[in-house]
Amino acid sequence: MTTTDPTPDAVEMSSMQEIIGRADANDLAEILAISNTDVHATIRAVADNADAIFTWNYTKGERKPLDKLYEKAKTSQWNGQTDLDWSIDVDQEAVVAANAAAGLGLDENQDLTGTPFEKWGDTEWTELGVQSQNWMLSQFLHGEQGALLCTAKIVETVPWIDAKYYAATQVMDEARHVEVFAQYLNDKLSGTYPVNAHLGLLLDDIVEESRWDMTYLGMQIMVEGLALAAFGFMHQMTTEPLLKQLLRYVMSDEARHVAFGVLTLKEYYQELTTAELRERQEFAFEAALRMRDRFLQQEVWERMGMKPSEVVPVIKDLPARQLFQQMLFTKIVPNCKKLGLLDAGDGWLRERFGEIGVIQFEDMADTGEEYEMFALAEGEVNSGAKA
Repeated sequence: MTTTDPTPDAVEMSSMQEIIGRADANDLAEILAISNTDVHATIRAVADNADAIFTWNYTKGERKPLDKLYEKAKTSQWNGQTDLDWSIDVDQEAVVAANAAAGLGLDENQDLTGTPFEKWGDTEWTELGVQSQNWMLSQFLHGEQGALLCTAKIVETVPWIDAKYYAATQVMDEARHVEVFAQYLNDKLSGTYPVNAHLGLLLDDIVEESRWDMTYLGMQIMVEGLALAAFGFMHQMTTEPLLKQLLRYVMSDEARHVAFGVLTLKEYYQELTTAELRERQEFAFEAALRMRDRFLQQEVWERMGMKPSEVVPVIKDLPARQLFQQMLFTKIVPNCKKLGLLDAGDGWLRERFGEIGVIQFEDMADTGEEYEMFALAEGEVNSGAKA
């Protein structure tokens, strides 16, 4: 190496700058500098650069795992209006209190001297809990619409008829998810939030992609994988019966959706070169960081009249928050391993997941193997609003 050659660290920093727009994945100032500029807009136009692919091979069942998934999806459709009990009243403040008792959220009992929370009382802590719930469910709603658009795109762009058949059932699933999250937010909670900037940028990237497998990777593996983990965590922790029921139904669909990505991409990625796989690794890491960074919930602090730059350093390393953010990757990491992305080439993605503290989940079950455990039991579908 000559004195003018870049060092390995410099090369890595340059690569990181190109992938995520900053040299340090954990640069808080750079993360918070990304914010929404169109919070009042109701329409967002994103260029779709992919070709619509026809296939004249209509032979059903050539890819047996996908055919099995399609048959399962056809018998697992549920109705958000009749299978969920919308007569249940939701007391948001009671939900906040229950969450606090379970150790979720910011701990007002810690030493907050000299922080923006120093003079807070019960009123402010309750309002934070209410706003956080409004924000969290709003982002899930926006993510579900992203999944609706991306799955419609997958129907157009994937070249295999078995995959087109299954993706069509997911379009219906995602429409139902958008419907029930919107209804829950509008009828049971106390406000909505625009799409978080980090999530919005990720959805734009996935929709703009011209390569069909990148849409799969971004949505089916990364976004849907995180959603499945987050819904599972919320389903386990919440004491609110309607939300618990809603999440149970949505999770039964989400597990199939992630399995769809695993089963399809596992076959396709075996054909790719090391250089092509590196592009997928980088895309997966960028998606992982955007999803992680969105949970700093900048919009909540701003709505409460606080500066995110002053609040986030106080809360970002709290044990409960760190645990929640790590648990979001319990589906993503093993699924990336199943696809061969962790160790492709020089193991670049393994190193990156190690740096953000989530590689320990690699040996958990991948969703291609476990999706049936999330299936609705006999009698749950079209059950007429059972709690």
